[in-house]
Amino acid sequence: MPQLDFDNPLLLAQVVWLLIIFGGLYLLLAGKVLPKVGEVLEARAARIAADLEAAQAAKAAADAAMAEMRAAIEKARAEAQAAVAAALEAADAEAQARSEALNARLAAQIAAAEARIEAARNAAMGALRDVATETATALVARLTGSADPARVQAAVDRALAARGSA
Repeated sequence: MPQLDFDNPLLLAQVVWLLIIFGGLYLLLAGKVLPKVGEVLEARAARIAADLEAAQAAKAAADAAMAEMRAAIEKARAEAQAAVAAALEAADAEAQARSEALNARLAAQIAAAEARIEAARNAAMGALRDVATETATALVARLTGSADPARVQAAVDRALAARGSA
């Protein structure tokens, strides 16, 4: 292998050129290329840091907006519940008022009906008294030949009083 032939007179010249080329590359990289790469890396790190700060600020703003939204939702929910409760209360009050008006009207109708029934009962009882008196007078007159209307009337009144129909 010729690379490992240390007796070759060109080996020393190759090593010298190798050191010169590597030295030149090092100086070129160290003087020109590496500072630019460092600047790019620093700029990138600064941009990443700025982006992280902006993201944290945006997250804080989003959290504040979310808290504000939750508070607004809770407030709206409370207002809605209050409105529903007020509507229910108003509906209950209206239903109660209608119920009371209906009850009063029905009570008046019942009282009027009871008065008509009582009047009809009294009229029927008066007619019953007259019919009973006439019937009793006719029966007594037919059985005995004569009837005293005053005595028959008194007997009918006693009989009706005994039955509790007077």
